[in-house]
Amino acid sequence: MSFDRKIKLALLSPKGPLYRHRIGIFRKSLRMAPLTFSTLAALIPEELHVSIQIYDEGIEDIPEILDADLIGMTVITGTASRAYELAAKYRQQGKKVVLGGPHVTLIPEEAAKHADAIVVGYAEETWPQLLRDFAHGKIKTCYKMDPDFSFQRLEKIPFPKRELLKKKGYKSLNTFEATRGCVHSCAFCVVPSAWGRRPFQKPISHIVADIKQFGARRIVFYDLNIVADVAYAKELFTALIPLKVNWFGLSTTLICEDPELLNLLVCSGCKGLLIGFESLCPDSLIDSNKRFNRPEKYGELVQLLHSLGVAINGTFVFGNDSDTLDSFQQVKDFVLDYGIDLPRFSILTPFPNTPLYKRLKDEGRILTGDWSLYDGQHVVHQPKNMTPHELLDRHEKLWNEVYSYQSIHQRVMRRMWDRFSLLPVIVAANIGYRYYARNLSRFYTCLGGTI
Repeated sequence: MSFDRKIKLALLSPKGPLYRHRIGIFRKSLRMAPLTFSTLAALIPEELHVSIQIYDEGIEDIPEILDADLIGMTVITGTASRAYELAAKYRQQGKKVVLGGPHVTLIPEEAAKHADAIVVGYAEETWPQLLRDFAHGKIKTCYKMDPDFSFQRLEKIPFPKRELLKKKGYKSLNTFEATRGCVHSCAFCVVPSAWGRRPFQKPISHIVADIKQFGARRIVFYDLNIVADVAYAKELFTALIPLKVNWFGLSTTLICEDPELLNLLVCSGCKGLLIGFESLCPDSLIDSNKRFNRPEKYGELVQLLHSLGVAINGTFVFGNDSDTLDSFQQVKDFVLDYGIDLPRFSILTPFPNTPLYKRLKDEGRILTGDWSLYDGQHVVHQPKNMTPHELLDRHEKLWNEVYSYQSIHQRVMRRMWDRFSLLPVIVAANIGYRYYARNLSRFYTCLGGTI
């Protein structure tokens, strides 16, 4: 069945402090293309006549007046305030506004107040239905993901329409995903609270076909934990070997627990992993319900991955109840001594409806309800063993110390012969993070206020 009505659709990603046009703290060298826009565009039913405009406020300005009938926005907590502002403006202009994404899935009741319709959960089934309903003039106020959703039950999984994105704004368009979700239940993570712990896996044949049809040779997997299902990961890595690609992705510290898995990962072309070390303090990891991390084995893990030619983007979080002011120096010593290629630091952030948020709220330790401050770089809760100002100051100081030219040289050149081919990429990323570190006080000048 074909619909004669033509729909003008605009897809928007609101800006936040990290990624914003003109004055964003993250430069293009650190920006990879999102998959949300290209996936939503690919899910538009073929029988509908839809013209699409895509605006990512991280790389461009969004027009004050949009020539669109329907406006869809993807929302994370840090951009929720901006999304609500844009939604109010465009609804006043007579446009229909749809909101979706992690923040909407976490607290749909709030988001529904700012939109004509919301999409809760993954949109593979609900987004096409929403568009059909809109074409009939019968759009509903809420579209929820079926609890039994799986990629396997879809009649067709379309390839993302990456060609619709503005290439000049991103370092690369070669972003892919094999899985969604995570089997772990870290207290600070939005994933189990929003979507549960059941992993969602795409057919491996589809992933391979997508890489081939796009002609990608150096790719980034956005999977939150690409090795969560070991059997699936082994099959995926085996399928990647003939493609002769280089890829970067995310993993937990458990990657080195299975020698066969690690060997396949390297043979498949893995050149870099983002690993959530989070803390060197076992009690902080217990606080976060991330007990599978073992700080006493971090050094061995780093040395093994480096010896295999895999660079490490190591992430650390400060502000847990067991953290002290000494925690900052301990992490600094670790990243310098073991040569973490690209360390990244965050302030513990209690995203809404996570176990962490609920606990801190019950304890009266949430400092602000301003979602624009929930970006991992502001202090929005009362720490236990330091003041909010001390947490912010030590966090900024650590960024600057670790990204001084001397520290960059010390980290990057440590056993560099193991991953020499990655030197240009690692240096470029470090220079990008150095800019970030040196501009923290310019972009992050306030603590959370009061609710």
